[in-house]
Amino acid sequence: MNKRKLGLTGLEIAPMVLGGNVFGWTVDEKTSFALLDAFVDAGLNAVDTADVYSAWVPGNSGGESETILGKWFQKSGKRDRVVLITKVGSSLGPGQKGLSERWITQAVEGSLKRLQTDHIDLYLSHWPDAEVPYEETLAAFEKLRQAGKIRAVGASNLDAAQLAESLAVARTKKLPRYDVLQPEYNLYARNKFEGALRDLTVRENVGVITYYSLASGFLTGKYRSASDLGQSARGAGIGKYLDDKGFRLLTALDQVAAQTGATAAEAALAWILAKPGVTAPIASATNQRQLDSLVKATGLVLSAEQVAQLDRAGS
Repeated sequence: MNKRKLGLTGLEIAPMVLGGNVFGWTVDEKTSFALLDAFVDAGLNAVDTADVYSAWVPGNSGGESETILGKWFQKSGKRDRVVLITKVGSSLGPGQKGLSERWITQAVEGSLKRLQTDHIDLYLSHWPDAEVPYEETLAAFEKLRQAGKIRAVGASNLDAAQLAESLAVARTKKLPRYDVLQPEYNLYARNKFEGALRDLTVRENVGVITYYSLASGFLTGKYRSASDLGQSARGAGIGKYLDDKGFRLLTALDQVAAQTGATAAEAALAWILAKPGVTAPIASATNQRQLDSLVKATGLVLSAEQVAQLDRAGS
Protein backbone atom coordinates (compact mmCIF):
# COMPACT_ATOMS: atom_id res chain seq x y z
CA MET A 1 0.00 0.00 0.00
CA ASN A 2 1.51 3.33 -1.06
CA LYS A 3 1.81 5.81 1.77
CA ARG A 4 1.29 9.57 1.62
CA LYS A 5 3.19 12.13 3.68
CA LEU A 6 0.86 13.75 6.22
CA GLY A 7 1.87 17.38 5.88
CA LEU A 8 5.06 18.17 7.77
CA THR A 9 4.34 15.79 10.65
CA GLY A 10 6.89 13.20 9.54
CA LEU A 11 4.06 10.67 9.57
CA GLU A 12 3.11 8.66 6.50
CA ILE A 13 -0.33 7.15 6.09
CA ALA A 14 -2.12 4.95 3.60
CA PRO A 15 -4.73 6.86 1.57
CA MET A 16 -7.66 5.85 3.78
CA VAL A 17 -8.21 6.56 7.48
CA LEU A 18 -10.51 4.26 9.45
CA GLY A 19 -13.12 6.19 11.39
CA GLY A 20 -13.43 5.01 14.98
CA ASN A 21 -16.63 6.92 15.71
CA VAL A 22 -18.66 3.72 15.26
CA PHE A 23 -16.74 1.72 17.88
CA GLY A 24 -18.96 1.41 20.94
CA TRP A 25 -21.89 2.81 18.98
CA THR A 26 -23.03 0.84 15.93
CA VAL A 27 -20.18 -1.69 16.23
CA ASP A 28 -19.57 -3.82 19.29
CA GLU A 29 -16.16 -4.69 20.70
CA LYS A 30 -15.79 -8.06 18.97
CA THR A 31 -16.68 -6.68 15.55
CA SER A 32 -14.46 -3.65 16.13
CA PHE A 33 -11.49 -5.95 16.77
CA ALA A 34 -12.17 -7.90 13.57
CA LEU A 35 -12.47 -4.74 11.50
CA LEU A 36 -9.28 -3.26 12.94
CA ASP A 37 -7.38 -6.48 12.27
CA ALA A 38 -8.60 -6.62 8.68
CA PHE A 39 -7.84 -2.94 8.10
CA VAL A 40 -4.25 -3.15 9.29
CA ASP A 41 -3.64 -6.53 7.66
CA ALA A 42 -4.73 -4.99 4.33
CA GLY A 43 -1.84 -2.55 4.59
CA LEU A 44 -3.68 0.52 5.86
CA ASN A 45 -2.39 2.17 8.98
CA ALA A 46 -4.27 5.26 10.25
CA VAL A 47 -7.18 5.17 12.70
CA ASP A 48 -9.11 8.25 13.81
CA THR A 49 -11.02 8.57 17.08
CA ALA A 50 -11.78 11.19 19.76
CA ASP A 51 -12.20 11.29 23.52
CA VAL A 52 -15.89 12.16 23.10
CA TYR A 53 -16.78 9.13 20.95
CA SER A 54 -19.47 7.98 21.54
CA ALA A 55 -21.04 10.13 24.27
CA TRP A 56 -24.19 10.70 22.20
CA VAL A 57 -25.30 7.09 22.66
CA PRO A 58 -27.72 6.54 25.55
CA GLY A 59 -25.80 5.01 28.44
CA ASN A 60 -22.40 6.17 27.14
CA SER A 61 -20.31 8.97 28.64
CA GLY A 62 -17.51 9.29 26.08
CA GLY A 63 -14.27 7.35 25.79
CA GLU A 64 -15.94 4.18 24.52
CA SER A 65 -14.15 4.23 21.16
CA GLU A 66 -10.73 4.90 22.70
CA THR A 67 -11.34 2.12 25.23
CA ILE A 68 -12.09 -0.41 22.50
CA LEU A 69 -9.00 0.66 20.59
CA GLY A 70 -6.87 0.29 23.70
CA LYS A 71 -8.15 -3.22 24.31
CA TRP A 72 -7.44 -4.10 20.69
CA PHE A 73 -3.90 -2.74 20.92
CA GLN A 74 -3.26 -5.00 23.90
CA LYS A 75 -4.86 -8.07 22.36
CA SER A 76 -3.44 -7.70 18.85
CA GLY A 77 0.01 -6.32 19.56
CA LYS A 78 -0.39 -4.06 16.53
CA ARG A 79 0.04 -0.66 18.17
CA ASP A 80 3.29 -0.06 16.30
CA ARG A 81 1.52 -0.61 12.97
CA VAL A 82 -1.02 2.18 13.57
CA VAL A 83 -0.85 5.95 13.19
CA LEU A 84 -3.17 6.80 16.06
CA ILE A 85 -5.24 9.97 15.77
CA THR A 86 -7.45 11.27 18.57
CA LYS A 87 -8.94 14.61 19.58
CA VAL A 88 -9.53 16.87 22.55
CA GLY A 89 -11.96 19.70 23.16
CA SER A 90 -15.49 18.35 22.87
CA SER A 91 -17.52 18.36 26.05
CA LEU A 92 -17.21 15.39 28.38
CA GLY A 93 -19.16 17.14 31.12
CA PRO A 94 -19.01 20.32 33.22
CA GLY A 95 -15.51 21.77 33.17
CA GLN A 96 -14.32 19.05 30.82
CA LYS A 97 -14.12 20.69 27.43
CA GLY A 98 -12.26 23.27 25.40
CA LEU A 99 -8.62 23.94 24.60
CA SER A 100 -7.20 25.41 27.80
CA GLU A 101 -3.85 24.13 29.03
CA ARG A 102 -5.59 22.85 32.16
CA TRP A 103 -8.04 20.69 30.25
CA ILE A 104 -5.66 19.49 27.52
CA THR A 105 -3.18 18.38 30.19
CA GLN A 106 -5.91 16.47 32.00
CA ALA A 107 -7.68 15.10 28.93
CA VAL A 108 -4.58 13.62 27.32
CA GLU A 109 -3.98 11.45 30.38
CA GLY A 110 -7.52 10.07 30.11
CA SER A 111 -7.02 9.29 26.43
CA LEU A 112 -3.65 7.61 26.99
CA LYS A 113 -5.11 5.47 29.76
CA ARG A 114 -8.11 4.38 27.68
CA LEU A 115 -5.92 3.76 24.63
CA GLN A 116 -3.41 1.79 26.72
CA THR A 117 -0.49 3.48 24.99
CA ASP A 118 2.27 5.85 26.00
CA HIS A 119 1.86 8.21 23.07
CA ILE A 120 -0.62 9.59 20.54
CA ASP A 121 0.75 10.00 17.03
CA LEU A 122 -1.51 12.89 16.03
CA TYR A 123 -3.46 14.93 18.59
CA LEU A 124 -6.16 17.23 17.22
CA SER A 125 -8.07 20.11 18.73
CA HIS A 126 -11.64 19.03 17.95
CA TRP A 127 -13.36 22.43 17.71
CA PRO A 128 -12.26 26.07 17.83
CA ASP A 129 -12.34 27.57 21.33
CA ALA A 130 -12.95 31.32 21.22
CA GLU A 131 -12.24 31.63 24.95
CA VAL A 132 -8.66 30.35 24.78
CA PRO A 133 -5.89 32.02 22.75
CA TYR A 134 -3.98 29.89 20.26
CA GLU A 135 -0.77 30.60 22.16
CA GLU A 136 -2.06 28.83 25.27
CA THR A 137 -3.35 25.83 23.33
CA LEU A 138 -0.23 25.40 21.21
CA ALA A 139 2.03 25.84 24.25
CA ALA A 140 0.11 23.04 25.98
CA PHE A 141 0.61 20.80 22.95
CA GLU A 142 4.32 21.66 22.93
CA LYS A 143 4.66 20.49 26.55
CA LEU A 144 2.97 17.22 25.65
CA ARG A 145 5.26 16.78 22.68
CA GLN A 146 8.35 17.49 24.75
CA ALA A 147 7.13 14.88 27.23
CA GLY A 148 6.75 12.32 24.43
CA LYS A 149 3.01 11.98 24.94
CA ILE A 150 2.12 13.23 21.46
CA ARG A 151 4.10 13.34 18.23
CA ALA A 152 2.24 15.81 16.03
CA VAL A 153 -0.53 18.38 16.31
CA GLY A 154 -3.53 19.21 14.16
CA ALA A 155 -6.97 20.78 14.25
CA SER A 156 -10.48 19.96 13.14
CA ASN A 157 -13.20 22.38 12.01
CA LEU A 158 -11.11 25.52 11.54
CA ASP A 159 -11.97 27.92 8.73
CA ALA A 160 -9.33 29.69 6.63
CA ALA A 161 -9.08 32.75 8.89
CA GLN A 162 -8.76 30.63 12.03
CA LEU A 163 -6.12 28.35 10.55
CA ALA A 164 -4.15 31.32 9.22
CA GLU A 165 -4.22 33.00 12.64
CA SER A 166 -3.09 29.81 14.38
CA LEU A 167 -0.19 29.40 11.93
CA ALA A 168 0.86 33.02 12.48
CA VAL A 169 0.84 32.57 16.26
CA ALA A 170 2.89 29.39 15.96
CA ARG A 171 5.48 31.18 13.82
CA THR A 172 5.67 34.27 16.00
CA LYS A 173 5.81 32.42 19.32
CA LYS A 174 7.95 29.53 18.00
CA LEU A 175 5.34 26.97 18.98
CA PRO A 176 4.26 23.80 17.16
CA ARG A 177 1.77 24.61 14.45
CA TYR A 178 -1.31 22.74 13.33
CA ASP A 179 0.33 20.47 10.74
CA VAL A 180 -2.92 18.64 9.91
CA LEU A 181 -6.44 19.87 9.25
CA GLN A 182 -9.55 17.72 9.54
CA PRO A 183 -12.41 19.44 7.68
CA GLU A 184 -15.84 18.22 6.65
CA TYR A 185 -15.54 17.46 2.93
CA ASN A 186 -17.44 15.28 0.52
CA LEU A 187 -19.18 15.46 -2.85
CA TYR A 188 -22.22 17.11 -1.29
CA ALA A 189 -20.51 19.43 1.22
CA ARG A 190 -17.65 21.18 -0.57
CA ASN A 191 -17.78 24.84 0.40
CA LYS A 192 -16.20 24.45 3.85
CA PHE A 193 -12.93 23.27 2.32
CA GLU A 194 -12.72 24.29 -1.32
CA GLY A 195 -11.47 27.82 -1.89
CA ALA A 196 -9.47 29.81 0.64
CA LEU A 197 -9.06 26.99 3.16
CA ARG A 198 -7.77 24.47 0.64
CA ASP A 199 -5.50 27.10 -0.91
CA LEU A 200 -4.02 27.79 2.52
CA THR A 201 -3.41 24.11 3.33
CA VAL A 202 -1.70 23.58 -0.03
CA ARG A 203 0.43 26.69 0.32
CA GLU A 204 1.48 25.84 3.89
CA ASN A 205 1.82 22.08 3.30
CA VAL A 206 -0.78 21.23 5.94
CA GLY A 207 -1.95 17.63 5.70
CA VAL A 208 -5.69 17.14 5.21
CA ILE A 209 -7.82 14.21 6.36
CA THR A 210 -11.50 14.70 5.60
CA TYR A 211 -14.45 13.66 7.76
CA TYR A 212 -18.03 12.90 6.71
CA SER A 213 -16.32 11.70 3.53
CA LEU A 214 -19.42 9.70 2.58
CA ALA A 215 -21.89 12.23 3.99
CA SER A 216 -22.79 9.94 6.91
CA GLY A 217 -23.40 7.11 4.43
CA PHE A 218 -25.65 8.99 1.99
CA LEU A 219 -23.08 8.74 -0.82
CA THR A 220 -23.10 4.95 -0.60
CA GLY A 221 -26.49 5.05 -2.31
CA LYS A 222 -28.10 3.21 0.58
CA TYR A 223 -30.54 6.05 1.29
CA ARG A 224 -32.65 7.10 -1.70
CA SER A 225 -35.93 8.09 -0.06
CA ALA A 226 -37.32 9.06 3.33
CA SER A 227 -38.42 5.47 3.84
CA ASP A 228 -34.77 4.36 3.74
CA LEU A 229 -33.70 6.50 6.70
CA GLY A 230 -34.65 3.89 9.27
CA GLN A 231 -32.04 1.44 7.98
CA SER A 232 -29.39 2.51 10.47
CA ALA A 233 -28.71 4.62 13.55
CA ARG A 234 -27.22 7.31 11.29
CA GLY A 235 -30.33 7.62 9.13
CA ALA A 236 -31.84 10.42 11.19
CA GLY A 237 -29.12 12.82 10.03
CA ILE A 238 -29.33 11.97 6.36
CA GLY A 239 -32.70 13.44 5.40
CA LYS A 240 -31.03 16.79 4.60
CA TYR A 241 -29.28 15.20 1.61
CA LEU A 242 -32.52 14.04 -0.02
CA ASP A 243 -32.86 17.03 -2.35
CA ASP A 244 -32.23 17.75 -6.03
CA LYS A 245 -28.48 18.05 -5.51
CA GLY A 246 -28.35 14.80 -3.58
CA PHE A 247 -30.28 12.90 -6.22
CA ARG A 248 -28.05 14.33 -8.98
CA LEU A 249 -25.04 13.07 -7.10
CA LEU A 250 -26.47 9.59 -6.63
CA THR A 251 -27.21 9.38 -10.36
CA ALA A 252 -23.70 10.51 -11.26
CA LEU A 253 -22.15 8.10 -8.76
CA ASP A 254 -24.20 5.24 -10.19
CA GLN A 255 -22.91 6.12 -13.67
CA VAL A 256 -19.27 6.34 -12.60
CA ALA A 257 -19.61 3.15 -10.59
CA ALA A 258 -20.96 1.35 -13.67
CA GLN A 259 -18.09 2.68 -15.77
CA THR A 260 -15.42 1.56 -13.30
CA GLY A 261 -16.92 -1.60 -11.84
CA ALA A 262 -16.78 0.03 -8.43
CA THR A 263 -19.48 0.87 -5.90
CA ALA A 264 -20.92 4.34 -5.41
CA ALA A 265 -19.05 4.63 -2.10
CA GLU A 266 -15.76 3.70 -3.72
CA ALA A 267 -16.31 6.29 -6.46
CA ALA A 268 -17.15 8.98 -3.88
CA LEU A 269 -13.98 8.24 -1.91
CA ALA A 270 -11.84 8.09 -5.07
CA TRP A 271 -13.17 11.54 -5.99
CA ILE A 272 -11.86 12.90 -2.67
CA LEU A 273 -8.49 11.22 -3.21
CA ALA A 274 -8.24 12.90 -6.61
CA LYS A 275 -8.66 16.37 -5.11
CA PRO A 276 -5.68 18.70 -4.61
CA GLY A 277 -4.53 19.08 -1.04
CA VAL A 278 -6.26 15.99 0.37
CA THR A 279 -4.03 13.41 2.04
CA ALA A 280 -6.76 10.87 2.82
CA PRO A 281 -10.48 10.63 3.59
CA ILE A 282 -11.79 9.20 6.85
CA ALA A 283 -14.48 6.56 6.46
CA SER A 284 -15.97 4.08 8.89
CA ALA A 285 -17.15 0.51 8.40
CA THR A 286 -19.56 -1.62 10.40
CA ASN A 287 -18.95 -4.96 8.67
CA GLN A 288 -16.34 -6.79 6.62
CA ARG A 289 -18.02 -6.01 3.29
CA GLN A 290 -17.85 -2.30 3.97
CA LEU A 291 -14.24 -2.56 5.07
CA ASP A 292 -13.30 -4.44 1.89
CA SER A 293 -14.90 -1.60 -0.07
CA LEU A 294 -12.80 1.01 1.73
CA VAL A 295 -9.65 -0.92 0.86
CA LYS A 296 -10.74 -1.17 -2.81
CA ALA A 297 -11.37 2.57 -2.95
CA THR A 298 -7.69 3.28 -2.32
CA GLY A 299 -6.84 1.63 -5.63
CA LEU A 300 -9.57 3.27 -7.72
CA VAL A 301 -8.31 6.04 -10.01
CA LEU A 302 -11.00 8.11 -11.69
CA SER A 303 -10.43 9.70 -15.08
CA ALA A 304 -10.39 13.48 -15.39
CA GLU A 305 -13.80 13.32 -17.08
CA GLN A 306 -15.26 11.18 -14.28
CA VAL A 307 -14.00 13.65 -11.67
CA ALA A 308 -15.49 16.50 -13.71
CA GLN A 309 -18.79 14.62 -14.06
CA LEU A 310 -19.05 14.29 -10.28
CA ASP A 311 -17.98 17.92 -9.84
CA ARG A 312 -20.82 19.06 -12.08
CA ALA A 313 -23.39 16.92 -10.29
CA GLY A 314 -22.49 18.46 -6.95
CA SER A 315 -22.25 22.06 -8.07
